[in-house]
Amino acid sequence: MTRIGVLSDTHSFIDEKILNHLKDCDVIWHAGDIGNWSVIEKLGEIAPVQAVYGNIDDHKTRISAREDNLFIAEDMKVLMTHIAGYPGRYYPRVRKMIQEKRPDIVVAGHSHILKIIYDKKYEHLHINPGAAGKSGFHKVRTLVRFNLDGKKLSNMEVVEIKR
Repeated sequence: MTRIGVLSDTHSFIDEKILNHLKDCDVIWHAGDIGNWSVIEKLGEIAPVQAVYGNIDDHKTRISAREDNLFIAEDMKVLMTHIAGYPGRYYPRVRKMIQEKRPDIVVAGHSHILKIIYDKKYEHLHINPGAAGKSGFHKVRTLVRFNLDGKKLSNMEVVEIKR
């Protein structure tokens, strides 16, 4: 079993509140708009990090992370990209990847709007963890945690942190 923490849109901001909520995670997924690469380094002190870059990220981050990250977690295929849209409204580039790669989980960020939706059409769980940073219109910072055991997800929880 793997304990996973998912966050996005830190925009160079990471604090003890976020780190405390991730301290029991075995792996951390960051869905872009990282900001300063030191955010990934700080998360990496807790657990290995899978990350993608976002539209605000600089050249260093774009060299160190990918635009799209397709990987296996336990027995699940995960597709992570920063700007994806959401079920019923995927961006064409992402919809094509979903159709071709058939992921079990799609992780995205960008909107700063937390959404966890099962996509019946493409048969995957769509996770947008909202925004963990302070930049943007959101009033509450959010991240997501869950357990993954083979193909079974459990203990899915949304963590809300006041700005």
